[in-house]
Amino acid sequence: MSTSSILKYKSQAVAKPYFIAAIALLVGQIVFGLVMGVQYIWGDFLFPAIPFNVARMVHTNLLIVWLLFGFMGAAYYMVPEEAETELYSPKLAIAMFWIFLAAGAATILGYLLVPYAKLAEMTGNNLLMTMGREFLEQPLPTKIGIVIVALALLFNVSMTYLKGRKTTITTILLIGLWGLALLFLFAFANPHNLVRDKMYWWWVVHLWVEGVWELILASLLAYVLIKTTGVDREVVDKWVYVIVAFALFTGILGTAHHYYFIGLPGYWHPIGNIFSSLEPIPFFLLTMFAFRVVQKRRREHANQAAILWAVGCAVMGFVGAGLWGFLHTLSFVNYYTHGTQTTAAHGHLAFYGAYALVVICIISYAMPTLRGRIANSAKAQSVEMWSFWVMTIGMGLMTLALTGAGIVQVWLQRLPESGAMPFMAAQDQAMFFYGLRLAGGVLFAIGLLMYVWSFFIGGEPAEEPGIESRRGGLMPSPAARRSSRV
Repeated sequence: MSTSSILKYKSQAVAKPYFIAAIALLVGQIVFGLVMGVQYIWGDFLFPAIPFNVARMVHTNLLIVWLLFGFMGAAYYMVPEEAETELYSPKLAIAMFWIFLAAGAATILGYLLVPYAKLAEMTGNNLLMTMGREFLEQPLPTKIGIVIVALALLFNVSMTYLKGRKTTITTILLIGLWGLALLFLFAFANPHNLVRDKMYWWWVVHLWVEGVWELILASLLAYVLIKTTGVDREVVDKWVYVIVAFALFTGILGTAHHYYFIGLPGYWHPIGNIFSSLEPIPFFLLTMFAFRVVQKRRREHANQAAILWAVGCAVMGFVGAGLWGFLHTLSFVNYYTHGTQTTAAHGHLAFYGAYALVVICIISYAMPTLRGRIANSAKAQSVEMWSFWVMTIGMGLMTLALTGAGIVQVWLQRLPESGAMPFMAAQDQAMFFYGLRLAGGVLFAIGLLMYVWSFFIGGEPAEEPGIESRRGGLMPSPAARRSSRV
């Protein structure tokens, strides 16, 4: 069966290289995460070739880049189908893919091969100082490249949206993508006032992951669930509107939980306490939404792996971004936990649950269709679903280990009555947890390799129960049609 017989629009195929690049960069991110996990235990591992600060910079930058590749691929795949028209310019999408990939690869090589201060000097940081801040370490040319690629994406999908059908899913997706691009402009602002600098920094970092990215998350999840369950679009739209409203309402004012100790007025403490405490609500609603839609499904889709990723994303997003975020969001708790491994525990599980899983989910649904089939074989899906559980257990072990290390830090380093042990002495006492963290990372890497392996497993594509093939297409059987009318 040809790809065109599965895809509704040929231009959706431009998403394929974006998805492949996203998975390849995810593998790279995990490799550098494992390097850091070893360095926590044996500090001179790979030194001086890859110091810890360089490994961390590569690890976090790869996280951002592979998720952006995933979001872009999802937009190029979803918008033509939702708008019921071909993508405005497939050639522009392919050109931007190679530009973004080349810029990302050059940046990572720069981190690894050139001292950071020298890299800043070589890339014009003296003309406009933008480097040196966590997550925004990219040289000026890379930041400009990101803006160009983002604008090209927005132009392409917005023109496609404007000439075709407008749906809630694409509207929310475009709002999220436009917000992502506009908020990144604050990465170019690096004022001398340190308080203002931290405010602008959080407007990028927080309002991305706890603001506009949640809109992208809701739209991607809604799209996959509509396609795999057959639930009425009107039902999904209502859920999405409520989730997005809570996400923006709590996320924007919830930024105040980053203002506690950076020099801003004290009134931000109660604002941060109240609104960041409400931030788990949209993730809880997302979980209810996923379970409700799957429970009320009107079809048994052949791609059961995609459904597992979708439900897993909703649940793990609530646990990681919601519950683990709430653990240390109150100011009188954050006073002790700020900057400890408790933050890393929340960050790892939140990024995995909310964003890594939703990108993997859309890839799991879309890649079979991009390869000319409605779903992978039963054996491939079995391996893929096992990879979900192995990765999730590995990430859970890492999260619990980092939480334990954070408790050790607070107890030995932050509490005066415990003697306020020096930083490195407290780190030595947490070594058991760092060993568990490394074990969790290895388990996660095994799960990721299983996921990649599943793409290379052959066999006959799985068939949807109650579906029979007619004239080369897919149509419901009489029993399935009677069921769908109920």
